Amino acid sequence: MFPPPALRPVRHGATTGWPLALRMVLALWLVLLACGARAEPAPLVLAESQPVTLLWPALTLLSDPDRRHTAEELLSGGPAFGPMPATQGTLGVRPDAVWLRAPLAVAPGSDRRWILDIDYAPINRIDVALAAGGRIVQQAVLGNTQPFSQRPLLSRSHTMVLNLEPGVRYELLLRVQVQGAMILPITLNTPTALMGRALNEQMLQGVLTGLALCLLVYSLAQWVSLRDALFIQYALLISGSLLFSLQFFGVGAQYLWTDNLWMERHASGLAALMATCGSFLFIGQALAAGDPRHRLMRTMRWGAAGTALLAVAFALDAFDVKVLTAIVSILGLVPALMGIPGAVGRMRQGDPVGGTLLLAWLVYFIATATVIGVIRGWVPVNFWTLHSFQFGATLDMLLFMRVLGLHSKALRTAAENARTERDAMQTLAHTDPLTGLPNRRGLGLALTEALAHCDPDHLLAVYVMDLDGFKPVNDQHGHDVGDDLLVAVARRLQGHVRKSDMVARLGGDEFVVVTDQLTSPQQAHEMGQKLLEAFHAPFALQTHTIQVGLTIGYALAPTDSNDAVGLLKLADAAMYTGKQGGKFRVLRNPGDLALASR
Repeated sequence: MFPPPALRPVRHGATTGWPLALRMVLALWLVLLACGARAEPAPLVLAESQPVTLLWPALTLLSDPDRRHTAEELLSGGPAFGPMPATQGTLGVRPDAVWLRAPLAVAPGSDRRWILDIDYAPINRIDVALAAGGRIVQQAVLGNTQPFSQRPLLSRSHTMVLNLEPGVRYELLLRVQVQGAMILPITLNTPTALMGRALNEQMLQGVLTGLALCLLVYSLAQWVSLRDALFIQYALLISGSLLFSLQFFGVGAQYLWTDNLWMERHASGLAALMATCGSFLFIGQALAAGDPRHRLMRTMRWGAAGTALLAVAFALDAFDVKVLTAIVSILGLVPALMGIPGAVGRMRQGDPVGGTLLLAWLVYFIATATVIGVIRGWVPVNFWTLHSFQFGATLDMLLFMRVLGLHSKALRTAAENARTERDAMQTLAHTDPLTGLPNRRGLGLALTEALAHCDPDHLLAVYVMDLDGFKPVNDQHGHDVGDDLLVAVARRLQGHVRKSDMVARLGGDEFVVVTDQLTSPQQAHEMGQKLLEAFHAPFALQTHTIQVGLTIGYALAPTDSNDAVGLLKLADAAMYTGKQGGKFRVLRNPGDLALASR
C-alpha cells in the first residue's frame, strides 16, 4: 500500500505545486483548442435540391479602408472577420473596401459547377478568391470598371463559375469596392437555375426597355410633326430614365457600350442629370401651359440650365460620383416640390393634369423611399425592391404620357373652339341674321363658284324677287309682324326649290334664288312660275293672316351673262320692269331690258 500523503517522505528540492499547475495549464490549453474548433463556422452546403442559395447568411465581414489586405494574408491568419450587420443584402453607402468571407462545401452527388452571381451591376470592383486547404484554387476580378469582354462570363450581372469538389471545405473571399451604395444580392446557382433567372430578367428588361423606346419614338415623332416643346421635353425625361435603367441593370454594358469604361462610369450620373433636366422643363411647360412669361416656367428653365451645366462638368470629371450622388439626391426632388402648388391648384380647378402629376410624384416618392430603404438596410434586398425604382419610373412615364394626352386634347379643343368661333364669325359675315339665309356677301361667293360649272347645256338661273304689298304690313301691324312675315317668306321659298338651289336675302323684302343644272330657258321660266304660284296662299303668322304677292325678274348664265354682278343687275332690272308693268309676274332679262338703278 501507498502511505497516506501526510506520511510520504518529501525529497529535498522538490515541491508538490508545479506538476499540478502544469497539468492545469495543459488542460486549459486543450479546452481553448476545443472551443476554437467548435467556433469554426460550419460551411454552407450547396445541394441541387436548393438550386439558388443566398450567400448573405454565411458571410462574415472585414473592413479594409486602406486596401492593404490580400487574400493570401487572410487565409494564413490576418485580422479576424466580424459578423455581418443586421441589414439584409446591403452594407449601405461606405467609402471603404470590405472583405467578405464564406465557408462552402458541396453535398455528395451534387453538380460540381456552381455559379457565383452578384446581381447589382453598378459595383465597381470585386476581387474573388476561392481557396481550399489554405491555397487559392480560383480567382477572378469582376465589376463594371473591368472591360466587359474580360469578364469570366459575358453576362449582365457579375458572375463566375466555381468548380467545387464534394467533400472539400472551401473558403470564398470577396473584396468589394464601390463608390455608391454597396448593395450585394449574392447567390450561388446551378447553371440551369442561373440560366432561368437570367432569361427572366432579360425578358423583363426587354419589355420595359421596349416600352420606353416606343414612348420615346412617339414623343419625338409628335415633336417633329407638331413642334410642341412639351413632347421634346418628355423625350429628354424618358431618355434619362431609360439610360439610367440600362446602366443600373447592366444591359448597357452588355449590348450598347461594351468595353467603354468612360460610359460605364458616367452613364448613371449623366442619366440622372438628364432626367432631372427633363423634369424641370416638362413640369414647368405642363403647369404653365406654355406661357413663357409664367414665373414657374422661367424658374424651371433656370433649373434646367443649371442641371445641364452640372452634366457638362461631370462629363469632364470636374467632380466624382460621390459628389454627384449628393447633388442628385437633393436636386432630383426639386422639380416635383416646386410643381406641387401649381398641380394642386390645377386639380382644384378640375383640371386632370394636376391630379395626374400629383399621382406621378407620389409614385416617384414611394420608389425613391424604397431605394433609400434598401441602401440604409431598412428594406430587405429582393426582386421587388431592386426593381422598385425602375417600376416606378415606368409608371411615371405612362402618367406623364397621360399629361401629354391631356395637353394634346386641350390643344385640340382650343383649335376646335377657334375654328367654331371663326366659322361662326364667317357665318355672321355671310348670313342674314333675321332669316338665316345667305346675305349679299354669301350670295356673291356661292354664285361665283356656281358659275364656274355652268355651260350652254347646263344653265344657271338667278331670280331676283320683291314682295308686293310688304310696306303696308309694316305700317299696319308693326315691324315685328313684318319680320315674322319675312321669316315665313324665306321658309316658303326654301320649300319650293331643290336642295341644291340657294335662297338668299339681299335686304328689306328683296330675295334671290339661284338654281343650276337647267336644260332649257323654258325650264327656268317654269321654275319662276312655280315660285310665283307659291304666293297665292296667304301667310298664317302667330296673330295675323297676311297675303302678299311677288314680282320676279331673272337672267340666265351663260346665255345672258357669265358674271355674278352682271346677272344680278339683269335680274334686278327685269324685276323692276315687272313692278312697273303690273307686279305679280315673272320676267326674264336677256339683256334687252334697261338696267334699272334703284
